Amino acid sequence: MPGTRQSLLAIACTLLLAACASPLVRDATPAAPRQLLRAFAVEGRLSATDGREAASGRFEWVHAATHDRLTLYSPLGHIVALLDGGPGGASLQTANGSRREAAGMDALLPEVLGVDLPAARLPRWIQAAPDEDAEVRTLDAGGRPLLVFDHGWRIDYPGYADDTAAAVPRRLEISRGDARVRLIIDSWTALP
Repeated sequence: MPGTRQSLLAIACTLLLAACASPLVRDATPAAPRQLLRAFAVEGRLSATDGREAASGRFEWVHAATHDRLTLYSPLGHIVALLDGGPGGASLQTANGSRREAAGMDALLPEVLGVDLPAARLPRWIQAAPDEDAEVRTLDAGGRPLLVFDHGWRIDYPGYADDTAAAVPRRLEISRGDARVRLIIDSWTALP
């Protein structure tokens, strides 16, 4: 019976310690429902680094259900790259006249930004409307995401357009390891 008594004592101690431990509370604020725009146009500024090299400039992104067009500009306003993508594949045209094609935008986006971002997840990230399998760690007082983890990427939302629950992000920072992309969005347009 001494072995049984020790086992019962160990179980009782474990239950007592578990009862004393405070539960992990991610956030007491309920998440606000986010409307996902199927088509939009955004303009703003970006900076990207892979930890060794960095780039910055302006961008224009037109996103529709079946097509994306990302135009990148130098800090002086010259077009540096034009990336088009859709179900039939993707193409990249650079300022020096070179043109490349690939099966999808995921293959060409690293050449443009220097960071291997998942192109298919970007429309949700830029709208602060993460997919159901993403982990929303922190919400602001209005129930909007402040910190999200999605497929190994960390997405921070340090600024929104206004204080309403449906406000679009004005700033976001995407990172994984040494890779970092910062976006400052100057204008949002919902498209039909």
